Amino acid sequence: MNIYIYIACMAGVTFLIRVLPLTLIRKEIQNRTLRSFLYYVPYVTLAVMTFPAMLYVTQSQIAAAVALVVAILLAWFRKGLFTVAVASCLTVLLLELFL
Repeated sequence: MNIYIYIACMAGVTFLIRVLPLTLIRKEIQNRTLRSFLYYVPYVTLAVMTFPAMLYVTQSQIAAAVALVVAILLAWFRKGLFTVAVASCLTVLLLELFL
């Protein structure tokens, strides 16, 4: 029975988080700091969810760390998302085969 209460609370909180900004904020946000914060929220959320998985999903954390460095370097040199993802996957594959 408690699980239904938990699910109802989670649904209510999720609903309020999505509906309250739409009902309380009617005009365009003029504050540059708040606009910048809201702009980066989806990217930060994705990074926070993805980063731990990248380090712990592999069999070797060394391979994960090296793949992370490869991904950061390729992203720094403005390579595309597909190139970064493929290079990271290949790095993990090769390191796990030979380590």
